[in-house]
Amino acid sequence: MSHAEQQFLQRNQLPDTYLNSANQWFAPLVAEFTAARASQTKPIVIGINGSQGSGKSTLADYLCTMLNEQSGLKTVSLSLDDFYLTRAERETLASDVHPLLKTRGVPGTHDIHLALETLSSLISGSAQTLIPRFDKSTDDRHLEVDCDRVNGPVDVIILEGWCVGCKPQPKEALAEPANDLEREHDAEGVWRNYFNAALATDYQTLFDRIDLLIMLRAPSFGTVYKWRLEQEQKMITRLAKGSQGNHAGVMSEAQIAAFIAHYQRITKYSLEEMPARADHLFRLDSQRQIVKYSPLAI
Repeated sequence: MSHAEQQFLQRNQLPDTYLNSANQWFAPLVAEFTAARASQTKPIVIGINGSQGSGKSTLADYLCTMLNEQSGLKTVSLSLDDFYLTRAERETLASDVHPLLKTRGVPGTHDIHLALETLSSLISGSAQTLIPRFDKSTDDRHLEVDCDRVNGPVDVIILEGWCVGCKPQPKEALAEPANDLEREHDAEGVWRNYFNAALATDYQTLFDRIDLLIMLRAPSFGTVYKWRLEQEQKMITRLAKGSQGNHAGVMSEAQIAAFIAHYQRITKYSLEEMPARADHLFRLDSQRQIVKYSPLAI
């Protein structure tokens, strides 16, 4: 095991056995992306889609680590989560449009203009690029002084997020509530029509910049609660180790169940329609183990 692989495992709190699976399923992607970068003059942009807790950020880190170590490529990983509107901006949106928009997550609660600016700066490579970061424990952005900066050109940009690459639903599908959250708090459909319209416009402009799309497909939306709970527990452990006292944004089990209901509509629709168009489709079981891989049929 290389030093880079050891650091990767430590960063992500993973057992050594993770590398066996990663090298089996993802090593071919490293070779493909290396070849793709060599065939063009600009950076390649890779999108990773998957529901909460599916392993998107871990895969992004693995790809960045191996592309750098094996091919010497300069990589940068972006999370769509890091482009959430600030808490104050979402409070204003909640007041002006719909109360549910205070909760981060759905399209319309991200600063897509900032995401496009960041991506364009990285692609041009002509200046120092600030990489925004969002602190879920405080439900707000990090100060710029605490964010990373990337100097000069890069070779590979990875954009990961739960709704990366997603398509809006047909308007007629919005008529019926998807769950109790929509039934009780969005009876007139204002919220779901708003985020569906947002997904149909600026988000598609961002997703059109993606050269290759990877999907980590959950077996069903029912597995997402368990995965999201594990994700929250990891964050609590990380905060405790870092002696960070502000846990204001940490959620209880009941809060997590309510939180993921915000994502249900788009997640379920993407589980149905995205597999047919993802360049690399990895089907997961309830334990997040890959059970099948399918490349895009051309």
